[in-house]
Amino acid sequence: MAARLLPATTEQAKTVLKTLPFWAVHLACLAVFWIEFRWSFVALCLALYFSRMFFVTAGYHRYFSHRAFKTSRAFQFLLAYAAMTSAQKGVLWWAAHHRHHHRYADTDQDLHSPGLRGFWWSHVGWILSNRYNRTEVEQIRDFYKFPELRWLNRWFLVPPLTLAVALFLAGGWGWLVWGFFVSTVLLWHGSFLVNSLAHVFGRRRYPTPDDSRNSFLMALLTLGEGWHNNHHHYMASARQGFFWWEIDVTYYLLKLLAWCGLVWELREPPPHVLAEETS
Repeated sequence: MAARLLPATTEQAKTVLKTLPFWAVHLACLAVFWIEFRWSFVALCLALYFSRMFFVTAGYHRYFSHRAFKTSRAFQFLLAYAAMTSAQKGVLWWAAHHRHHHRYADTDQDLHSPGLRGFWWSHVGWILSNRYNRTEVEQIRDFYKFPELRWLNRWFLVPPLTLAVALFLAGGWGWLVWGFFVSTVLLWHGSFLVNSLAHVFGRRRYPTPDDSRNSFLMALLTLGEGWHNNHHHYMASARQGFFWWEIDVTYYLLKLLAWCGLVWELREPPPHVLAEETS
């Protein structure tokens, strides 16, 4: 009997050990009550929240997951490294699982459908589960061919740890706590809300086969990712706010990078897609 229980117990132990860093980062945020408060720390926190959110949305999502624009190999590496300072695992792991999500959105095979699995699982439970540790190479062969991306994906803790050490060396405990721990926790939950709420609350402009929604508030928090129904309707677009009143800061910054020559061929929703609005 004990022998039969051992594998399950071992699996549970692995899951607990794996989640410890996640909870440790949350607990580290409590250090704000023991260090001197400065508005400059808050400004640093917000700056690193929004700058890293940009690299998550532009890099992990629009580039590596959907190839919505083109760039050089060097800037591709920079996008990956900067996005990985968000501590959301490896670039290939992230993009592969996101492609899987789009293939099976809100079906039994979707990894994080809130309608089928509930808020907690879709928000963070699936990430903490050992079930999805493996990078689905078959989903991401186009980028898996780059050895530097495979290296980053394997050593996914290097970018966030590098950022944490740099902040501590530059500004001591205040910069580390506010610039890394608090900023990272806010960034995690801001990013995860797209999975847990953007398929539940908001307006459906397009009759997609999933439950994706558009949300102005979420678009502000995530630099444009809140136009989620738009995105599921035409995922190849670098622009997720399809209309001028739909604020999409990530797209605006990508246009700036295109003007600088760092990215190019930003894909746009074609006219027939924009004309398909139904509600």
